Amino acid sequence: MEKDQLLSRRRMLVTGVAVLGAAGTAGVLAAGAGDAPAPPAPPAAGPRAQPALKPSAYRLQPLTGYGPPQAAPAATLVRHEPFLRMPGRGRTMLLTFDDGPDPRYTPHILDTLAEYDVRASFFVCGEMASYNKDLLARMADEGHVVGNHTWSHPLLTRLRRGRIRTEMERTSDVIEDACGERPVWFRAPYGAWNRAAFQLGAGLGMEPLAWTVDTLDWTRPGARTIVGRVEKGAAPGVVVLSHDAGGDRSQSVRALRDYLPRLIDSGYHLTVPRRHYA
Repeated sequence: MEKDQLLSRRRMLVTGVAVLGAAGTAGVLAAGAGDAPAPPAPPAAGPRAQPALKPSAYRLQPLTGYGPPQAAPAATLVRHEPFLRMPGRGRTMLLTFDDGPDPRYTPHILDTLAEYDVRASFFVCGEMASYNKDLLARMADEGHVVGNHTWSHPLLTRLRRGRIRTEMERTSDVIEDACGERPVWFRAPYGAWNRAAFQLGAGLGMEPLAWTVDTLDWTRPGARTIVGRVEKGAAPGVVVLSHDAGGDRSQSVRALRDYLPRLIDSGYHLTVPRRHYA
């Protein structure tokens, strides 16, 4: 009995295979005999398959996570003393101006620098900068460095850390608002640095820059005296300190118009500090 059932099952399988083969052969013959191809079979249930993309399409649509790895920005080193000079190639000097911007004097200094195609550094006080953002924007647009000189020009060595941080942060905020980026250079008022100033400045991404030649122009010694101090101190890597605010700076304006072309004629290249020096 069991043997008869097994033979019946085998006959059914063979018959099914034969029927399927005959149907497939008939379809092929029908397609070849007529002018129009046979209609395609209806698609199976499920989402429609997307056409394969060309190689160029793959390049235009990279997968997430592909591409070169993005390196995290390196933290600014906490220094124990400020830069007094900037090493560089050839006869390179830096001109820096503190305490501004002042609408009475800063535009004249910018005009002179533009006339000779020279870049300088302006260490601004946030309190002054907040009322003269147009001058900060002009500095940045003309390629000058805009540095942080605190908000109200206090003696940092007499302040608590929280107050020092506030002085720095408020000024950096104003600079970013006017120039589109935060400052990367900082100068302590009166050149009075302490450990907190170095640490907090580095935490805000700023390097400390002091000076080599102090023109003492704030004492109003006369334009000729200011010129003499700059020319006497001129040397490769020197950082010159002048002022464009904080009092009557008309002597500083006149002195710049005198010594700037002389420095250029002497072969000096007046530039701005670069972070790769750090």
